Amino acid sequence: MSNQLIEQHAFVLHSRPYQENQQLVELLTQDKGKISALVYVGQSKRSIKKGMIQPFLPLKLILKGNDSSLKRITQIDALASAYSLTKNYLYSGFYINELLVRLLNSDIVCDSIFSQYEITLSALSKNIPIAPQLRQFELSLLEELGLSFDFSPVFNENSDKVKGFYYIAEQGFVPAYHYAVNTITTPWFNTQHLCLIAESIRNNEVLTDKESGQTFKLLMRDVINHLLDGKPLNSRKLFKSR
Repeated sequence: MSNQLIEQHAFVLHSRPYQENQQLVELLTQDKGKISALVYVGQSKRSIKKGMIQPFLPLKLILKGNDSSLKRITQIDALASAYSLTKNYLYSGFYINELLVRLLNSDIVCDSIFSQYEITLSALSKNIPIAPQLRQFELSLLEELGLSFDFSPVFNENSDKVKGFYYIAEQGFVPAYHYAVNTITTPWFNTQHLCLIAESIRNNEVLTDKESGQTFKLLMRDVINHLLDGKPLNSRKLFKSR
C-alpha cells in the first residue's frame, strides 16, 4: 500500500540536499531500524522546518510509503530538546552516527541499538568519560552485526612462548610468539590487557586500567576498519584536527 502511514520515534543520522526544496535523510528509528526518507524543507505548505532535521534531537515522525519505496516524512515533532554535545563529546556523537550510516543494514529491526544510542547520547551530554561509552556502543553495534569476541584463546593458549595475540578477521585471536613478533608487521595486543578487556565485557563493567583501555580502543579500531574495508571515517578527522 503506497499510502501507508507509519509513526516512529527517530533520530536523524545524516541529511543532504536531494532535489529542489527536499532533503534525503538517514534515520535511526525505534521499530524499523535505519531507513532513508525524503522531506520537504522549502516554502510550500507541506514543508518541514529545516531546524527539525538535525542530529541528536529525539523526534516523532509520520512516514508515508511502503516497504519497497523511498518513504516521505509528512509530519515531524520534537519529543524533547536535542542532546547538548560539545567538543569531543560532539565529535563522538558524529562518530556513532557515521558508524550507523556506514555499517548498519537498512530496514532491519534493531531496537537494542536504538536504546543503546539513546543511552550513549545521554552519557555524552553529561560529559561522562567518552571512551567507555564508545566501546559499549561499538560492542552493541558489533553484536547487531552478528559479531562478537571469543577470548578463549587468550586464556587457554597463554604461555611463556606467547608475547601477546594478533586479532585476525575471520579467525579471531591468534598467538603472537616471541620468536616471530620482530619479523611480522601485524600489530599484536598485550595478553594481560586482553584478559582485563574480556573480564570487563563479561561483567559489563567499565574498564578502569588506562593501558588496557587504549588496547581496547585499538582493537575496536582494527575490527571496524575491517568492516569498512579500510575506508576512513570522516568523523575521526575531527578528533585529529583538535
